[in-house]
Amino acid sequence: MNTAEYLIKKLEELGIDHIFGLPGDFNFNLLYAVENNPNMKWVGCINELNAGYAADGYARIKGYGAVITTYGVGELSVINAIAGSMAENIPVISIVGVPSTKLIENKTRIHHNFQDVNYFAFAEAFKNVTATTAFLNKANAKIEIDRILKVFVKERKPVYIAVPADIAEMEISDREVLYDWTSDEDTLEKVTAKIVAKINNSKAPVILGDSLIKRFDAKIEYKEFVEKTRIPVTNFLMGTNLIDMDYDKYIGSYYSKFKNPIAEKAVNDSDCLIAVGPVYTDLNSYGFNIPYQINDHIAIYGTYAYVEGIKYDNVKMSDVLDKVTKLVDSKDIEVEKPEIGYEKVVASNKELTSEYIYPRLQEFINENDIIIAETGIIPQGVAQIKFPNNVDIQTQTLWGSIGWATPAALGASLAKPNSRVILITGEGSHQLTAMEIGNMLRFGVKPVVIVLNNQGYTVERLLCKNPDDDFNNIVQMNYSKFARVFEGEVWSSKITTEEDFDKALKVTQIMNKLCYLEICTKKLDVPKLIDDLIGNLRCNASKANKPDLVEENNKEDIKITEQKEVKLENSTISTNFETVVHQSLAEGV
Repeated sequence: MNTAEYLIKKLEELGIDHIFGLPGDFNFNLLYAVENNPNMKWVGCINELNAGYAADGYARIKGYGAVITTYGVGELSVINAIAGSMAENIPVISIVGVPSTKLIENKTRIHHNFQDVNYFAFAEAFKNVTATTAFLNKANAKIEIDRILKVFVKERKPVYIAVPADIAEMEISDREVLYDWTSDEDTLEKVTAKIVAKINNSKAPVILGDSLIKRFDAKIEYKEFVEKTRIPVTNFLMGTNLIDMDYDKYIGSYYSKFKNPIAEKAVNDSDCLIAVGPVYTDLNSYGFNIPYQINDHIAIYGTYAYVEGIKYDNVKMSDVLDKVTKLVDSKDIEVEKPEIGYEKVVASNKELTSEYIYPRLQEFINENDIIIAETGIIPQGVAQIKFPNNVDIQTQTLWGSIGWATPAALGASLAKPNSRVILITGEGSHQLTAMEIGNMLRFGVKPVVIVLNNQGYTVERLLCKNPDDDFNNIVQMNYSKFARVFEGEVWSSKITTEEDFDKALKVTQIMNKLCYLEICTKKLDVPKLIDDLIGNLRCNASKANKPDLVEENNKEDIKITEQKEVKLENSTISTNFETVVHQSLAEGV
């Protein structure tokens, strides 16, 4: 078969049956390969960035995703979406149709290039946002496709492949190649033994689960490990609902000092943190407040693990969890279980606020739903919901590119058409990518779309000096009418009161069509959790800019301990890091 057909066949074997993107004169041969494959569906998006976001949402649910663009103008439009997938371990392959080999060799100055011709400039750019890249030629096409896909499967990160127009039509071998990999058995035995010994000897262990469990397809092994060990279990924000929230050892999400002191104390006081798939970032962990390094205890990642600071490579997360579960003792540690979720609310004719929205959504969400929550204030409200079993919550908490959620909801809907997708987005983010509502109708998917209209970029209002700064204002739209612009069946409504929201959610339960709800609140209405978190961030930023204030606030906290002194040229500095920082700030350095 030809190169394009082979590549598409291999993606089909990985479970991909929808490919997103836009046509361009250099990728037609790739698109024909998609159309000629009876098990593949082409999804043409409004622009390449949206296509990348949609492929990201699809990959989060299906396992892998793919996007096809054209050379230069198309691939650069998708690069932000691919960078977001790289940040969050979302395996999306970016396939680019590029000019033919002869044009490249002759450095012919054609469209989508610079006057100073450089056919490899964009492939070089993608090296920074993917696990690996390939640029196919006559000699390497089969070898490079197989190499790229092996990395794709192992690392669960984006990869990039450039396919010249003539190479796409070149015949290559279709010899079978397996892309899966196996753990190194010796390393697996060593790391398993160390983990088991450390857990068995611990007095106050705690398990902390996070999003890489989903990325590396280890949810079943994780659940079995949690239930066998009977150790208290918590999670970071992106790991919400990995474990049944009614499980008697589940102690709620970790919100650092902002909420749920039971989980905070368990993590802070643990003599054996077992972090499975952690993504330790400012927003995902509510600050860097854990008083020790995660990797200094036990940390199990997708392809490697740490035990007491030592890294063990080439072991699968699922294999490590499976072997440890078979060998570890059951601890059955007694826990204090916190109240999880919101209290039930009763609708009135009052204006809609966050205090009503998220508790009401808690009642609305059913088992097996997929929640796509846009970055900003929304994940902080969603994360506190008590979810039914098997609800999949997806946020882009690390990369945080506004506009991601709407196309991602399209991708998720196509990836799992029998599950209800609920998109919750702010109107500022929604405006960036809202045209994909048209593709939802075009391709017959029926998510519930909830657009929170709070009159501008609310999270930015909270972060900047003056909430009324003009740069946080956006053009106003009648969103409920906007949804009706497209061909297709849609039910939409504009909602301003609690009673209207309650009625609208009930209507969506009986509507066999896309439901689009514009819910309106006041400008600075936000969940209390994010209000507290941002207040803390602003306070810390203010202190960092005022050394005198830092000195005054920290006098009581900084303790001078016995220190060794080091001579450095003519200066004497303390080897105690806190004291160095304290002295530097006090001296205005």
